[in-house]
Amino acid sequence: GGCQYVSECNTQIVCFGLSSDLLHPLALNPWKNHGRVKRDWIIPPIRVSENSKQVPEDLVQIKSDKIFTGEVIYKLEGPGVDQEPKNLFEIDDKTGVIRSKRPLDREKYNSFTLKAFALSPSGERLENPTTIEIMVLDQNDNRPAFTQRQFVGTVAEFSIPGTSVMSVSATDADDPNTENAALSYFILGQESIPANAITKTMFGINNLTGAIYTRDVGLDREVVHGFRLKLQVADMGGMGLTSEGEAIIHVSDINNHAPQFSPDKYRMAVVENRRENEIGRVNVSDRDDPGTRNWGAEYSITNNPEGHFAIYTDFATNQGVLAVVKPLDYETQKEHTLILTVKNLSPLSNKAPNVPLSTATVLISVVNENEAPHFIDDPIKIVALESVLPGTLLIGNIAFDPDNSALRYEIIRDPERWLDINRQTGDIVVKRALNMRSPHVRNNIYNAAVKVTDSEGVSVTAIVAITLKETNDFPPLLLPLSGSVCSSGSSRHGLILTALDEDNHPHAEPFDFKIPTDLSINWTLIQINGTHVMLQPLVELDVGDYAVTVLVTDSGSPALSSYAQVNVTVCVCDSFGDCNSKAGVVLKSSVGISFIALIIIMTCVAFLLFLLLLAVAMTACGRRHHIKKDTGLLVGESEDDIRDNVFNYDEQGGGEEDENAFSIDLLWNPHDTPSYPGTLPLGSGFPRSKQPLRKDAPHNLPSPTYPRRPPADPTDIEDYINDGLEAADNDPNVPPYDTALIYDFEGDGSVAGSLSSIATGSSDGDQDYDYLNDWGPRFQKLTKWFVTFNACRRKNGACYKAMCVDVWVHI
Repeated sequence: GGCQYVSECNTQIVCFGLSSDLLHPLALNPWKNHGRVKRDWIIPPIRVSENSKQVPEDLVQIKSDKIFTGEVIYKLEGPGVDQEPKNLFEIDDKTGVIRSKRPLDREKYNSFTLKAFALSPSGERLENPTTIEIMVLDQNDNRPAFTQRQFVGTVAEFSIPGTSVMSVSATDADDPNTENAALSYFILGQESIPANAITKTMFGINNLTGAIYTRDVGLDREVVHGFRLKLQVADMGGMGLTSEGEAIIHVSDINNHAPQFSPDKYRMAVVENRRENEIGRVNVSDRDDPGTRNWGAEYSITNNPEGHFAIYTDFATNQGVLAVVKPLDYETQKEHTLILTVKNLSPLSNKAPNVPLSTATVLISVVNENEAPHFIDDPIKIVALESVLPGTLLIGNIAFDPDNSALRYEIIRDPERWLDINRQTGDIVVKRALNMRSPHVRNNIYNAAVKVTDSEGVSVTAIVAITLKETNDFPPLLLPLSGSVCSSGSSRHGLILTALDEDNHPHAEPFDFKIPTDLSINWTLIQINGTHVMLQPLVELDVGDYAVTVLVTDSGSPALSSYAQVNVTVCVCDSFGDCNSKAGVVLKSSVGISFIALIIIMTCVAFLLFLLLLAVAMTACGRRHHIKKDTGLLVGESEDDIRDNVFNYDEQGGGEEDENAFSIDLLWNPHDTPSYPGTLPLGSGFPRSKQPLRKDAPHNLPSPTYPRRPPADPTDIEDYINDGLEAADNDPNVPPYDTALIYDFEGDGSVAGSLSSIATGSSDGDQDYDYLNDWGPRFQKLTKWFVTFNACRRKNGACYKAMCVDVWVHI
């Protein structure tokens, strides 16, 4: 047995056979396979031409050489039969002939793989399935096609022949392994842009690759901007089907033209003292492609040493724009001549003609305007000694006018009025002595302001900052000038002395303390620090008062010194170093007095003053005179002399203009009880001052006659007062003319009420004035007066009211 291949009229018949020794078993059981295993079917590929018009067409027949007593059914499966694309092939189930039902297209399906089966009527496989390969043979049924409708390329101007420009491509749907897809490229025609600019053939094409290249010289972008080529592609090596296409080739620019100024001379004007973004423009021409770096211009100024000018490019127009970046001065230079150069942004090509660099000349005129004066420095800084004398020149030549007009100077701020300025020259001089302790001096700097104005009224101001340097103006002072020391001369006891200096460092501390040689045998000074020393006796001295002279010198340059006499009371001290002399405690308030003892003494004195005040108030109560109500300003119950109803109050002396005309002596010590000038009435029980005596008139002369009766008509009150004033001015026995004449009883019935109606903002209840004790010893006395006053005003009767008046006056 074996396989046989029979080919007849494109019909293939496949036979399968078995050995003869298997016939008998098959006859007994025709569907059972006995003996050795059968070989698989081997069928060579079946070739079928596409687009065949003979359909249906038998392709192959399959047949088994086995002998079957029963019926054999053939089946076919796979793409083209029962799978997509369906219904392309079929098999005769009786004969096993496979045929095509429709024309095939190789561009869609170039091959099919099918499986054939031999089955019994019951569906049992009688043979193993075999694979049938069907190959579709190609026909030249597709034209080649360019991959783009239009190809675009670029070539630089002045390119040499053989320069590659671009490549075109095409495709063919036929079998690439056959001549049906073998393509060839051709240039059918050439058209220049603009038309007829160049008529010779400038480009060629590689027939196999489609690469386009230059064939000749003469590509000048200024002459021709581009080309349009008509292309053709053909299969079968150029002998088959054809298609056409188009290629556009642009001629690109190279920088073969340098920019040129047009024109090369310009005139411009600019106002002085101004920055201008644009004062004018310059033009250039360039034959290269506009909008490219080969066309774009870059300008520069060759002579601009002061940096007043700048130039930049307007890329929309390629013009050069001149600007003033540093203001010009008409008085310094009225005209400026600039030399400009220009070049392209891209370097010039080596194919460009050799021409010199283009230049242009620009003449700029400066326009004059009235300028404000200028200060040489602002702020104007001056350094001066504190002790500089009035009239000293501090600074000059502080401003100038660019237009050389006359200037007028003035000081517009000088809070201490220390300065003066020459209105024509501007020289600033000292008018008054300087003082570093002024509240307007901060951080040793005094600030003023000056204004300068030109002839046309244009003005500017500047700050004058004067830095004051400390000078040694004041000698040091020694404190205290009295005190007590122990007679034992122990190093633990002494009088602490302090030096004070109104100057600041370095003209103050440390101080040098010395005792003259003739006194140094009994006394010595022990330095504590730079400002304090301790005065001690060297030997044991007798109890008593001593005057010790101390010389104090500061650290200034030059140094200043002063002598001070210190009154020292030498006393016997206890173990605590306190002086036992009671007289010293009473008469002096030195450091040797105990603070507690001093408080007790002051309390006792305040209590005695309080008792004295109550006695005065009670005494004054009986001396009050009453005036009838509704009887006029000066008319009382009595028809006596009106002057008898007016009490003369105590005076405390005159003003500055009478300092040499009289002097005042007080009968009582102000340290014992407080003095209240011009407030205590006569006979109130309080001590009063001696009346000031006039030194411009003899004493004990008779006084002139004063008016005795008030006028009947109140409108004549002015004449009445003037008469009394004239009599007082001519009275040699009255105090000086600027001493206040203070009257006592002014009558009752006042709309303002009496002083007894004065309240402290609270009810008649007891007031708490303890907070005044926290303010120090001086306010403790005030606390007692307020307590007394509140207690007084709650009583009834004129006597208490009068006493309240006196207490309130003291408060």
